[in-house]
Amino acid sequence: MEEFGPVQIMVLGFEGTEFTGEVLRELRRLKQSDLVRVIDLVAVVKDEQGDVAAVELSDLTDDERAEFGAIAGALIGLGMEGDEEGFEAGAIAGAEAAEEGILGEEAVWSIADVIPLGSRAAVALLEHRWAIPLRDAIVRAGGVPLADSWIHPEDLVALGAAKA
Repeated sequence: MEEFGPVQIMVLGFEGTEFTGEVLRELRRLKQSDLVRVIDLVAVVKDEQGDVAAVELSDLTDDERAEFGAIAGALIGLGMEGDEEGFEAGAIAGAEAAEEGILGEEAVWSIADVIPLGSRAAVALLEHRWAIPLRDAIVRAGGVPLADSWIHPEDLVALGAAKA
């Protein structure tokens, strides 16, 4: 079984209906450097008439997709049932669900419902491959996560404004 790194979900909105390819080129560059892997990416465009077009991309093979789905499903099942039976049932359900894509068609329609006419949006599940060695070193040193969060530059500006 391949080891997975931490996974981040990103939901992004863009003005206009034309994708330039700039973001996809950057994701490819990060993939080539083995810094991230696109587990799933759903891009949706809604034109001025409300017509929706979508595309889904993934760096995972069918086997990797099933494996990721099984891992996620097993963890969800363990959390729901608290035992090995829940773990196993969740793994089976997760692997089956992942056959149709990790995010799936529901994500397309959820995005399409909330984005304005004449715009586009994307939901991406990104695996942070760079973090695997760091995570492993923390575990070997006996460390456990106590909190985890992203701080964006805008957050720091807002903090400064609040303190002013």
